[in-house]
Amino acid sequence: MKLNQLSDNAGAAKKQKRVARGPGSGKGKMGGRGIKGQKSRSGVAIGGYEGGQMPLYRRLPKRGFTKPNAKHYAVVNLGLIQKFIDAGKLDIKADITEDAIIAAGLTKSKLDGIRVLAKGELKAKITLIVTGASASAVDLVAKAGGSLTVTAPATAAAE
Repeated sequence: MKLNQLSDNAGAAKKQKRVARGPGSGKGKMGGRGIKGQKSRSGVAIGGYEGGQMPLYRRLPKRGFTKPNAKHYAVVNLGLIQKFIDAGKLDIKADITEDAIIAAGLTKSKLDGIRVLAKGELKAKITLIVTGASASAVDLVAKAGGSLTVTAPATAAAE
């Protein structure tokens, strides 16, 4: 093989549309900008400008607050845990920890921890050890004869 025989894979390099390069291009003459007006000129930044009127984003009040250190949990439902037990992906003889849940493929990652919710039905007697759980999930696991232990989430100082 020689250098002049090398070529890219088909469809790997898409040709750029050449705007305002003659009538044959289909985007010639005015380059798709229409006739006259502010938007046909260069250096236009309209974004929210209402011709001097107080713009909408300044007329409306600022609301709400986003907590900068909020915890984000991966959510797993009890019904899904039962489904994975039935499929043989989770072993009920051993403790079901967060690492076992990830290894089984119930969730991709644990983020700040895994939180168990009570959606679905649980029949198996299991021992769950997770970062968080709803009160109804704890009741359902206890009703099935198992136990659910909630551990404290890992803090940034502990890591």
